[in-house]
Amino acid sequence: MTILRHEIKQGRNGLLIWTAAVAFLMGACVLIYPEMSKQMGEISQSFANMGGFSAAFGMDKINFGEFTGFFGVECGNILGLGGAFFAALLGISALSREEGEHTAEFLLTHPVSRSSVAAQKLLAVLAQITILNAAVAAVTALTVLAIGEKPDWRLLGLMLFAYLIMQAETAAVCFGISAFMRGGGPGLGLGLAAVFYFLNLVANLTEKAGFLKYFTPFGYTESADIITNGRLEPGYLAVGLAAAALGIAAGFWKYGRKDIV
Repeated sequence: MTILRHEIKQGRNGLLIWTAAVAFLMGACVLIYPEMSKQMGEISQSFANMGGFSAAFGMDKINFGEFTGFFGVECGNILGLGGAFFAALLGISALSREEGEHTAEFLLTHPVSRSSVAAQKLLAVLAQITILNAAVAAVTALTVLAIGEKPDWRLLGLMLFAYLIMQAETAAVCFGISAFMRGGGPGLGLGLAAVFYFLNLVANLTEKAGFLKYFTPFGYTESADIITNGRLEPGYLAVGLAAAALGIAAGFWKYGRKDIV
């Protein structure tokens, strides 16, 4: 597990920065709810009647004036975008960074198989994603208690869990792509995460574009659906897990056969 520890140590600064930023924004989002709730009655109705804008963010299906609805829309977008960008950056550099930094020769001279290298790098990515989400969940719980709210903790936990799975899927897809690259490609990772996010917005606008939810991990993180149905959408989740498995398999396959220079 030397490579695993090395990867986590090498990425600790980025992990600390992203975790601090996302957790701080999540905490701040929760803390402003009491002040906003005083005027939320009229605001909620206004948001619900804003047509395509309301549909894009699911505000036509939930009560934005209640804490759970507010959390799903406002705080959910913070964790959704922040977490997806972080996961994409980790995944897209997992198997390509060594070549970009010209350290692959040193790594592969050690008595360890390529499959072991890929496995430990993948575990390091997933470990960092888990750490970020654990910190965010802890900050969320503390700030919710601090403002005296008593939300449906099961729904809150389900939404946080959905974002964890979404980030893992995004990282897995980028992990597979990284095996085909010879540089870090952070722009590609961030771009892919942004595409995933906007595909879900487009899918929310009209039923004719609903099929797009099968092409984005944000499809099963939709807070309006989770709050309404009390579960993650199994169809979208199944496709997402299959995409993650395919990305991981592609990464292992290509990395094991790649001419690394």
